[in-house]
Amino acid sequence: MSDHISQPRLLLRRLHRVMAGDDRAQVKLDQIVKAIAQNMVAEVCSIYLARAGGIFELFATEGLKEEAVHQTRMQVGEGLVGFVAERGLPLNLSEAPSHPRFSYRPETGEELYHSFLGVPILYGGRVNGILVVQNVAPRRYREEEVEALQTIGMVLAELVGGGALIKMDELSEAASITGEPVTLTGMPMTDGIGIGVAVFHEPRAEVRIKVADDVDEEFVRLEDGIAALRLQLDEMISHPDLAQGGEHREVLETYRMFAYDQGWHSKMQDAVRAGLTAEAGVERVQQENRARMQTIRDPYLRERLGDFDDIANRLIRTIQGGGVFVAHESLQENTILIARSLGPAEIMDYDRTLLKGIALEEGSPTAHVAIIARAMGIPIIGRIPGLIQHIDGGDQVAVDSASSHVLVRPSDDVVESVQHAIDARHKLFAEYAAERDYPAITKDGERFSLLINAGMRADMSMVEQTGAEGVGLYRTEFQFMVSPTLPKVEEQRKVYADVMEAAGKHPVVFRTLDIGGDKTVPFLPRMEEENPAMGWRAIRLALDRPALLRYQLRALLYATVGRDLHVMFPMIADVSEMKAVKALLAAEVLRLTRFDKEGPNSIKVGCMLEIPSLAWQMDMLLKEVDFISIGTNDLMQFFFACDRSNPMLAGRYDLLCPPVLNFLQSTILACHRSNVPVTLCGEMGGRPLEAMALAGIGLTRFSVSPAAIGPVKRMIRSMNLSSLKQFMQESIGFTEHSLRDRINLYAHDHGIILE
Repeated sequence: MSDHISQPRLLLRRLHRVMAGDDRAQVKLDQIVKAIAQNMVAEVCSIYLARAGGIFELFATEGLKEEAVHQTRMQVGEGLVGFVAERGLPLNLSEAPSHPRFSYRPETGEELYHSFLGVPILYGGRVNGILVVQNVAPRRYREEEVEALQTIGMVLAELVGGGALIKMDELSEAASITGEPVTLTGMPMTDGIGIGVAVFHEPRAEVRIKVADDVDEEFVRLEDGIAALRLQLDEMISHPDLAQGGEHREVLETYRMFAYDQGWHSKMQDAVRAGLTAEAGVERVQQENRARMQTIRDPYLRERLGDFDDIANRLIRTIQGGGVFVAHESLQENTILIARSLGPAEIMDYDRTLLKGIALEEGSPTAHVAIIARAMGIPIIGRIPGLIQHIDGGDQVAVDSASSHVLVRPSDDVVESVQHAIDARHKLFAEYAAERDYPAITKDGERFSLLINAGMRADMSMVEQTGAEGVGLYRTEFQFMVSPTLPKVEEQRKVYADVMEAAGKHPVVFRTLDIGGDKTVPFLPRMEEENPAMGWRAIRLALDRPALLRYQLRALLYATVGRDLHVMFPMIADVSEMKAVKALLAAEVLRLTRFDKEGPNSIKVGCMLEIPSLAWQMDMLLKEVDFISIGTNDLMQFFFACDRSNPMLAGRYDLLCPPVLNFLQSTILACHRSNVPVTLCGEMGGRPLEAMALAGIGLTRFSVSPAAIGPVKRMIRSMNLSSLKQFMQESIGFTEHSLRDRINLYAHDHGIILE
């Protein structure tokens, strides 16, 4: 390739002229691949576009055999093209045929070409196509060449996303609106039930002009837009409604941090310098962020990065002169808001007294919007395929988190039933609030400890709101995920000190970094792994990069001066790893003494039990730690060799089966014998039925989501533990696939409340 690629503006303008012409879409594509190949001195340039069913079809090529067009197809994950589609990230190879994903297609004639560079064509955060260049000579393309091809892909998205090549009904299997009642199923993001009239959230800001006429002018537009955006967020946070602090303000403070992120800022500047308009530069960087976000399996961290989506859309509107969306003008007295996605600042734009529920095509329970909606008492259901195609503005809609259903145009009797459920829920909510200060003690006097899981400063207010005894798991990854460089010790210290201040007298257990694998960070090289959940992550990465862990431990020691530090280490597979991380901690404690610095009053060291192998060294492990935390989310997928993200395996293995309960009981009893506190901090402990079973095998400490505190506490206060223990001891000897029905029946017969 020539050096022309480092200055792609002329090519961008040429492509823009092609796309603005009157030719058919196929003719335009043929002209585009020729122009790109000529400008980049590439022997091959090809465009693959997405069809329904996850298929990427060769639509145009310069250099491959012409008969392969519309004949060569790749599934997502198949071949190098499918690999780019799967990851949503560029692929740069000097020897493409030697890559394990290479798939030989004789009709293309591409066996002659060694070098391969493929970039995704991203539209609306989805991979709608793949742009590929190839050369005969083996070489690895330069960083600026990859950057330029990504910019070209951004411009191509304008043609692809417009539907001129593939009709929308070929991309979606969703039925059109029929006027008949429809029941849609999604994922509950916040608890609750509500009914009202469907109102659509504002459309995404549309970027019509991609290529800049005057780069200097676009650069000024970008800088002015960023300054205006920051001012908007500053004014929002200073609003009188947030003057008293609390969860709303804390979430928006974190959200505002994105607007001041220098890494995000510099990437947008680079995109504009490459020849894009200001808003197109914002859009392109956001598409890259979304592609990277989709590779992260941890839903909590994926949704934290997803907040960039909201702020990028707000920035585009600001650059375009749209300002703040006046959301309240579209609401009725009882409104169910319908959207593809929704950000934390966007929900604050609405009059909260009018919102009765929200339905989204995207989202998850850990999204920032869910945190704010939960504090506002607004039910949300997300992950609803085809939501927007099934609803028309003005339809009556009900959202019911308990059933995971969105009821569109429900019948009169269903409406009446929903209203009864709303009334009952309000009564239950009031009862939980009244029981906030009640101790978690069983009928026969056994005391339990209930703590919350957290990962942001915004979560800390839930300790007081729920009556929890503290934080049993504080995830520390978020700060690292959003930082373009490794956060400095002082930056980390401020975060941890703020968390401790918010906790007050309550203890906080900090889990050290669980990054790597599918949890990528900008400042570490990304590794391709067959199974990232079981790969180079967490403590494995930390032991190979000890400075990373030592800086974090140093920050934790500085942040807890005059207090008690509780720190635990994830993904420990054997006792030698535990000893190694303790040695790093000891070195940091010694450093405090050497530099005559104050430290914590005491240090309690714990270990996450997430890998089954550690159970066979339990007696030795318990001599090395002050406490144990059982992380059932990872532990159970390793226990069953079952990928929890695989829909084919969903529900195949029940956690209330004899092998699981026997395994957990042996761990709990070993901890009790050694007088080492043991806490369960996975999702399993947040469901009253599962928590009841765990109590029956000896567990007395739970760290759960804030929403689970009330139901779990009520369950504990309604049971007789000695009787339950006897029942569970008899039951775990059975060989049934699941004990769920048996345990549920016991709860019913003994008046144990599982609401």
